[in-house]
Amino acid sequence: MARIIAIAAPIAILVSLGVGGTVVLQALKPKPEKAEEARVGLNVFAEQVRRGDLQISVESQGEVRPKREIVVAPQISGRISYVSPDFIDGGFIKKGQLLVRVEAADYELAVVRAQSTVASAEQRLARETAEAELARQDIEDLGLDNASPLARREPQLAEARASLDAANAQLKEAQLALDRTAVYAPFSGRVRERNVDIGQVVAAGQSLGRIFANDVVEVSLPLNDEEMGRLGLPLAFAPTAEHPGPEVVFSAMVGGIKRHWTGEVVRTAAALNTQTRQINVIAELKDPYGAGADDGAPMAPGLFVSAHIEGATIHDVLIAPRAALRGDDRLFIGVPDTGKLSIRKVDLIYSDPDGAYVRAGIAPGEYAVTSPIQAAFDGMNITVMERLPDGTIKTYEPKSDTDEGKTEETVMAVSGQEGTDE
Repeated sequence: MARIIAIAAPIAILVSLGVGGTVVLQALKPKPEKAEEARVGLNVFAEQVRRGDLQISVESQGEVRPKREIVVAPQISGRISYVSPDFIDGGFIKKGQLLVRVEAADYELAVVRAQSTVASAEQRLARETAEAELARQDIEDLGLDNASPLARREPQLAEARASLDAANAQLKEAQLALDRTAVYAPFSGRVRERNVDIGQVVAAGQSLGRIFANDVVEVSLPLNDEEMGRLGLPLAFAPTAEHPGPEVVFSAMVGGIKRHWTGEVVRTAAALNTQTRQINVIAELKDPYGAGADDGAPMAPGLFVSAHIEGATIHDVLIAPRAALRGDDRLFIGVPDTGKLSIRKVDLIYSDPDGAYVRAGIAPGEYAVTSPIQAAFDGMNITVMERLPDGTIKTYEPKSDTDEGKTEETVMAVSGQEGTDE
């Protein structure tokens, strides 16, 4: 027993010393400092909301066509004896210019025959007038009071006068046909096509070619109901001095150069298109080959052009970047001080690639988030970053609960494409 105690006693003393030493060391060990939990926030790019004016506009497309275009046709038949050298595809013509002449020999003979008929009718009328005067004197000499009209030669005199009127009408008809052997341009313009040449026999009404006036061209621009409302145009629009038509800027590639022409809306079509449910707005450009041309480049018929229609101007609206618009009426706003995301419902007026235009729901100077955010929710932790005009990026670090200063701002220079941590 004494042997066992002699062995166990040292072991117990050693265990007691070890446990006591461990307790003492733990008591004397300094407590570790608590580190604040790192804040987790999504880095997003944002742009400031600003105030400005909204110029409402609508984009459309259409084909240029002349306002006046006709088929040139003779009113009489015959053989072509002359064709103007300007009467050719692409030729420029003037109002009153002779385009085509039909051989006039047959019609000149008809005029001579009609003149002969008129002379005969005049001679007959003169004879009947003299005979009627003699008959009147005879009746007076005989003292007859009830002489018949035939005895007075009244029917014969009326017939002679009618024959003269008919002969004069035939002469005018023959002269008119002779005048119509020459076909003149009814307006100044250009020739689209020519279908005849010298020596060809044509009939009345046969097409000799097509010409169009070059004083005005027009473009039919299809718009839907929303676009009509955006421009403030009624379905039956006609410009007045108080309410002129909206300005239209046409553009197209001509000769490898982007050309622009400025016209105006002059009317709307009479009815909607039953297939597209759109209505055509007619815009005009005056003097497309002269003052209306772009550095000598005309807006020629047949050209397909894009049209930018200027509407009304709405003053003092809030403008946010278009990329910040989520859905139809929501914006993501980043709050730099708190590092939180605020989802706002706004009163949207209009949006285009240049921005989203809002009446209310946001304030100038707030930061509209343009970066894509998945599963976004109100109050989400974010870090707002702003790209400055010089290409540097400013990062707004939110202040903690213990910070007394303002939001910390860090500016760093970057190159290449902007990135977003998600």
